[in-house]
Amino acid sequence: MRHLIDPLDFTVEEIDSFLDLADKIVENPKKYSHVCDGKKLATLFYEPSTRTRLSFEAAMLNLGGSVLGFSSGQNSSAAKGESVADTIRTVSAFADIAAMRHPKEGAPLVASMFSRIPVINAGDGGHQHPTQTLTDLMTIRSLKGRLGDMTVGLCGDLKFGRTTHSLIKSLARYKGIRFVLVAPEELQVPDYISEGVLKANGIPFKMVTRLEDVIGELDVLYMTRVQRERFFNEEDYIRLKDSYILNAAKMELAREDMIVLHPLPRVNEIAGEVDSDPRAQYFNQVQYGVYIRMALIIKLLELEVD
Repeated sequence: MRHLIDPLDFTVEEIDSFLDLADKIVENPKKYSHVCDGKKLATLFYEPSTRTRLSFEAAMLNLGGSVLGFSSGQNSSAAKGESVADTIRTVSAFADIAAMRHPKEGAPLVASMFSRIPVINAGDGGHQHPTQTLTDLMTIRSLKGRLGDMTVGLCGDLKFGRTTHSLIKSLARYKGIRFVLVAPEELQVPDYISEGVLKANGIPFKMVTRLEDVIGELDVLYMTRVQRERFFNEEDYIRLKDSYILNAAKMELAREDMIVLHPLPRVNEIAGEVDSDPRAQYFNQVQYGVYIRMALIIKLLELEVD
C-alpha cells in the first residue's frame, strides 16, 4: 500500500506514469467512468478548502465512486479532542482511500502510519501540497510539452507557500530546470529549500525582489498570494500583502509563450485585466487538477482499467 505525503514519495518515472494516465483520461473520460464503482473516498479537511476538496470529490465521482467526510475540524470529533491517529483508524473502516488537509505540518504523515487505507496529503500547514504539485506538473507538461529545460519563476509568498516548496522539490528532479525566486526578503524560500534542495543538487537559481527585472526570462510564472493565515501578526501581513501584483503592463515585458499559473485562491496579486491574456492559464490549471487526482486515485487503489 502506497501513500502520497510528500511529492518525492514517488520516483520521476512513477510521476510520469501518473501524468500519462491523466492524459489518457482527458482523451477518453468515459472509459474511466466506472473504474471506482463501489469505492469510497473520505475527504478529511480540518481547514477550509474550495478547489482541492471539490476537485477530489469531482475526481472520485467521475470515476464512479462515492465520497464521505467533513469540511472543517469543528465538524468532526477533532473538536472533542480526538487524535489524527484515532480518526484515521476509524475512517479506515468506512472508506477505501482518504484525502487529508490539516493545519499542522506532518499530520497526514502521522495518519499514514496508522491507516489501513491509502492516505493522500491534501495540504499540511505551510509544508507540502503534493496533489497541487501534480496538478502544476500536468499543466506545465500539457502546455509547454516538457518538464525540463526551462526557466520557472515563482513570485509572492515563497516562505509559507507550501505549493511553491513542493513544486521546487519536484521540478528540481528534471534536467535543465532554472529557478527565479521573486519575493521580499521576509518571504523568500526557507533554507531547507534554498540550501537543502537547490544548492545541494546544483540547481541554478537566483533571488530577486523585482518581478519587472526578470519576467522576460521566464517560460513559466507561478504567482502566489500572501497568506494572512500563515502570519503571526497582522502588521507584517498588511505591510507585505500587496508586494507583487501582476498586471497588463508587466505582462507586456514577458515572452509570448510564457504561461502564468496560480494555485488559487487569488486575492489581488493578479489583476483582473490579465485574465483575458491567453498566457493566463490558472483556471485551466484547475481542470487539470481533476484529471490528475483521478489518475492518482486509480494508481493508489491499484485498479485495473479494461
